[in-house]
Amino acid sequence: MFETYRPLFAVPGAWRFVAASALSRVGGAMFGVAIIVMISTRRDSYGLAGAVSAGGIVVLAVAGPVIGRLVDKRGQLRASLPFIVSAFVAGIVTVALSWFGAPAWTLFVGYAVSAFLPEMGPMSRARWTWLLRDDPKALHAALSLEQVVEEGAFVLGPVLGVLAATTLFPEAGLLLAYVVFTLGAVLFLLERRSEPPVVPHNERPHGLAIGRAGMPAVAAALFMVGAVFGGNEVVAVAVAEEAGRTGMSSVILGAFALGSAISAIVFGSRTFTGSIARRFVVCAAAMFVLELPVLFIDSLWGLAAMMLIAGSATAPTLITGMTLVQHLVPRAFITEGMAVAITGLLVGLASGTALAGMLVDAWGAHETFALPVAAALLATLIAAAWGRTIGRATRAPSEAAA
Repeated sequence: MFETYRPLFAVPGAWRFVAASALSRVGGAMFGVAIIVMISTRRDSYGLAGAVSAGGIVVLAVAGPVIGRLVDKRGQLRASLPFIVSAFVAGIVTVALSWFGAPAWTLFVGYAVSAFLPEMGPMSRARWTWLLRDDPKALHAALSLEQVVEEGAFVLGPVLGVLAATTLFPEAGLLLAYVVFTLGAVLFLLERRSEPPVVPHNERPHGLAIGRAGMPAVAAALFMVGAVFGGNEVVAVAVAEEAGRTGMSSVILGAFALGSAISAIVFGSRTFTGSIARRFVVCAAAMFVLELPVLFIDSLWGLAAMMLIAGSATAPTLITGMTLVQHLVPRAFITEGMAVAITGLLVGLASGTALAGMLVDAWGAHETFALPVAAALLATLIAAAWGRTIGRATRAPSEAAA
């Protein structure tokens, strides 16, 4: 199985940009939990912490497609580096504002400015799309590898963020997040051999990535996948706290991430034929079917086991969604298209987290598992309803195919 991935690292520069991207994404995965721990500790307010964190996610969601479009027009290094530097400076200012007890509104501003930065996942995937443009099988494996990196970052990052903030000082987690993200991002951008070339201005098609046929449906479906993630995170914590075993929340969420990572490795080693749009529907449906049993399991260890199984369908859904983007947009829009898809996921994650918190208060912890189950069902229905449109768009001759 691992023989599938070995040739990827024979590509010139692959080791360097994958390692740098992974480092940067570990830092990015630390931001959310680090800002919450910092503010809740310093200001004794989870409400303020959640509001500042949500504001940052909204800014990141807006920044992703905007910076992605600039990257496609000007190149990864030229377009991204100024935003990375400005975000680092704003981040250091935010840490200082917390340390010196500045007014709460300054934390909103500082963290929001620091969140206007490029998303490393789309740029890394854009590199693979360019490097392996003539080898669909290898590209499928590369996109699966990207998902493994994402899962690993979101397992390791929060642990490091909490550890730094609780063992050193409240701002240490966020400070470490900015340093790690910036270091990884700069190393990634300095690896120029694998950077995709810019499509000349006179050859760029008009319009936006989100306006391409099928893209709104993919983004909407991934919004629901994000809501599955966000809902599961909140409910896992609430269920464990309700049972008086808070530590089990990390076991449940870790099982979900582990199931997703393992499935990404296996999925990438398989060769698929047939319609990618149909595969997207099947993966989304599997996500719903495997998530459904959590409604009927009360044991915490039983939930952990079921979440391990449920997680195995999320990575294939995300990988297939990113593969669809590659077929739906022209090469000149590839980073922007990937960023649109990731933005849908991030906004869904934030929305699912916020709604799950309200539903836990209104319904109870275990009952709120209905939210991620419903989100998985909606992802399936969206993919199925738009399946023909997506299928036609992936088969249609376009600049991307050319």
